Amino acid sequence: MEAAAGRFHFLLNTVPVSHDLNPYFNTLKRDGTMILVGLVNPIEPPLHPAALLFKRLSLAGSLIGGLPETQEMLDFCAEHEIACDIEMLDIRNINAAYERMQQGDVRYRFVIDMDSLRI
Repeated sequence: MEAAAGRFHFLLNTVPVSHDLNPYFNTLKRDGTMILVGLVNPIEPPLHPAALLFKRLSLAGSLIGGLPETQEMLDFCAEHEIACDIEMLDIRNINAAYERMQQGDVRYRFVIDMDSLRI
């Protein structure tokens, strides 16, 4: 997190469960914005308003995201070479992946290789 301090103008937070948002505000530049999509639970722990006030940060949220918006986002990511880190899984390893998730041994998102469904 220290390496990312003050680095971003914009942060798209797609985590769908309550988590501590406070450390992520430090990664934003002055006048930066964090947008929450997918979080519909109460924010826990509470936000520290000083992080928002002193750097003039904005926190916003959105539940929209139909096909046109999704395509626009994918085009933007492709144009700017933005990608996510994933771990591709063979469907035969799904039980081991679930156990790793329960143990907190997942660094990236798991993605099931759809070709492995044709076994």
